[in-house]
Amino acid sequence: MNQALLDAILRADFENFLRKCTVSLSPGERFIHNWHIRALAWHLEQVRLGKIKRLIINMPPRSLKSIAASVAFPAFVLGHDPTRRIICVSYGIDLAIKHANDFRAIIEAPWFRRLFPLMQLSGTKNTETEVATTQHGFRLATSVGGPLTGRGGDIFVIDDPLKPSDAFSAAKREAANQFFSNTLLSRLNDKRTGAIIIVMQRLHMDDLTGFVTAQSEDWTVLTLPAIAEADEWVQEADDLYHRFTAGEALQPEREPLEELERLRRQLGSDLFAAQYQQRPVPESGVIIKRDWVRRYKTLPPCTARTRIEQSWDTAAKVGPENDWSVCSTWQVEGEMYYLVDVTRGRFEFPALKAKALALAQQYSPTRILIEDVGTGTALIQELRKAGRVAIPVRAEQDKITRMAIQSAKFEAGMVYLPEAAPWLSVFEEELFAFPSSKYFDQVDTVSQILGHQRGITMIDCL
Repeated sequence: MNQALLDAILRADFENFLRKCTVSLSPGERFIHNWHIRALAWHLEQVRLGKIKRLIINMPPRSLKSIAASVAFPAFVLGHDPTRRIICVSYGIDLAIKHANDFRAIIEAPWFRRLFPLMQLSGTKNTETEVATTQHGFRLATSVGGPLTGRGGDIFVIDDPLKPSDAFSAAKREAANQFFSNTLLSRLNDKRTGAIIIVMQRLHMDDLTGFVTAQSEDWTVLTLPAIAEADEWVQEADDLYHRFTAGEALQPEREPLEELERLRRQLGSDLFAAQYQQRPVPESGVIIKRDWVRRYKTLPPCTARTRIEQSWDTAAKVGPENDWSVCSTWQVEGEMYYLVDVTRGRFEFPALKAKALALAQQYSPTRILIEDVGTGTALIQELRKAGRVAIPVRAEQDKITRMAIQSAKFEAGMVYLPEAAPWLSVFEEELFAFPSSKYFDQVDTVSQILGHQRGITMIDCL
């Protein structure tokens, strides 16, 4: 490809420009392209073109979001229009200066000057926090709480407004949120056309993303978890969408599933849910508090009072946006409940029936509680045909009320979870976030098993 054609592509296409910036800043590293980079670039380009005025990008660490939003994007904007005034904000001045230095390295590179010869730097303003153009545009770097007296901008880029270690400080969260409301919003030069970009990994339910989306529905939100939790279509270009399939890693060539699961174990389910899945969980839990839950290393030995019970919540449909079918298996010792296993999936009815029969064969439950609606009604009949004690259950209250009633058993220390299990982190994310969790199916099986009266029947030990 000749140089003139390559320059034309870099000048016209932000995705390729971003790639060039990344390679220039890290010449010794291999650039690993991925569909999420195209989606990231497209959303930022919509801001430059004035089609999006409020953009939130929530992505895991090391996903190229800072280079894209704080470095390449301001350079691309000023290259096309040196009169634009851009203010970039980070949680600390050191991070803000790091991004500013990377930006300066790009705009001073010979290839950038060749692409955008009309973008000339002012000789009177070129510091580590501010770079100005001869046409009175600029990129200004500052920190949350930093001085902005007398300064206004056309585009604000707020990149990591909260330090991860400060996420659980109510004072630090409030300071970042109030800086946005009381300072930044008033600094837009034109409230009608000015744009704001928030780029961050989620850290807390009340972080800046949570704060602004609770106040307004004007935000376009690009949320990309490290591991897809449901099938979804992510826009990459004007007429191009990518199918992000449930269970798929965001960038498997760089961070495969096994590495992400290792990170989940290292960080713990809560931090991983926030920073990598972009779904923060309240630190204490909402209805079910963390310190109410007891733990077991090994199940207690069976006695004449031991019961094994299963609780099913079945989904009516199997589409990627529909609920899950879930079976939780419990060992019950008097009034104490030990969670043994959770099985979760989206099954067509033949597969659902086969899975229920297999779990019944594996655990030999005394009885199986099944919500008597939809596919649950049919599953009850099939399990009874197989000689299993399948008990239909009709919900008398809504999901939140049912769990709120049963929360007393957790508070009384009657519910035990294992110290470790392959399914435990996903289960806890839903349990402690409920009713703010995306899905309720695992929780429904819990409230069902805890709320159903039963007699005592001897069973074989696990």
